[in-house]
Amino acid sequence: MNNNLKEVATVFFKMGCFAFGGPAAHIAMMEQEVVEKRKWMTKEHFLDLIGVTNLIPGPNSTEMTMHCGHERAGKVGLFVAGLAFIIPAIIITGVLAWAYTTYGELPNIKPFIQGIQPTVIAIILAAVITLGKKALKTTELAIIGVLAFALCLLGVNEIIALIGVGILGGIYFNLKSANNSTTTKKYVLPFLLIPTTTLALAKITSLKLFLIFLKVGAVLYGSGYVLFAYLDAELVTKGYLTQQQLMDAVAAGQFTPGPVLSTATFIGYQINGIWGALAATTGIFLPSFLFVLLLNPIIPKLRASKFFGHFLNAVNASSIAVIAAVMVTMSIETLTNLNAIIILAVSLLLTFVVKLNVMLIIVIGAVLGFILPMVI
Repeated sequence: MNNNLKEVATVFFKMGCFAFGGPAAHIAMMEQEVVEKRKWMTKEHFLDLIGVTNLIPGPNSTEMTMHCGHERAGKVGLFVAGLAFIIPAIIITGVLAWAYTTYGELPNIKPFIQGIQPTVIAIILAAVITLGKKALKTTELAIIGVLAFALCLLGVNEIIALIGVGILGGIYFNLKSANNSTTTKKYVLPFLLIPTTTLALAKITSLKLFLIFLKVGAVLYGSGYVLFAYLDAELVTKGYLTQQQLMDAVAAGQFTPGPVLSTATFIGYQINGIWGALAATTGIFLPSFLFVLLLNPIIPKLRASKFFGHFLNAVNASSIAVIAAVMVTMSIETLTNLNAIIILAVSLLLTFVVKLNVMLIIVIGAVLGFILPMVI
């Protein structure tokens, strides 16, 4: 393995071990590690990757690791980065699945998670400020960002907001452009389309588990709650899992580091042991690798295109707005007690004044989440 691949593997494995807080927090961590610290790419290109990744199905932060790996070490780097990022979550979730199957309950790590949640708000805020300076580079783009931010807070689906505002921005900037005489030809992004009709299952085998999760991975947009809805329809309504088992599986995916899609590992193990875990995990993540492999080479062409360059600018501004909206929602849900406010204040100090590494800040937040309830 060459030095670049080793660096990619090390960076994203370490990140996968500490990547709490969902996609917005993961992307904020990546921005600091890959753009600020290691200079693998410019902030502008990182924004393009975020914008395009938001438009395709799958776990956005995992797909961003693949893009970053590709930038540093080519196609092999794409796979190394993605695998390094998800492996810690898969291992931890697999162990939790074994413990759950053996003992019938999940371990209590709630205090640590309550400490991490305010911490990631500070981390996301730092990324919003840094990337926002690049994305909102004109008054018009700032207005686009505010519009997308408002739509997300009003409950409009994130993808609809991104695409709708992106198209409006693309049209506006094209009309504004002085050299607008040529008509831009239609350019279709490569999407892997898998039928969403219900699979007829007599019983669950590892192959059928793989196909179920392959389908879910190929069409999934949104949060863990959207994943819950898909899996409820595919597994609970057919009697393969109870709803409580599914809720526990999603919870396991949410309070382990890395992508929430590691829920698949938990469910696969519950249904068919280690082979079921491997089949479900492979199925749900495989589409993301294929999407990024197809999409990454055309991003520079999109940027070079006049219409899609404007479209990307609008989508990038909207993407930062979406991350900001997630931060606001997270703040409302998290900052409900004195302990959370204290941890946020400490995290802001460590992020903006001390400028500590984000992974160390997360560890400190987790420790404070455990200690503060005992002293306050």
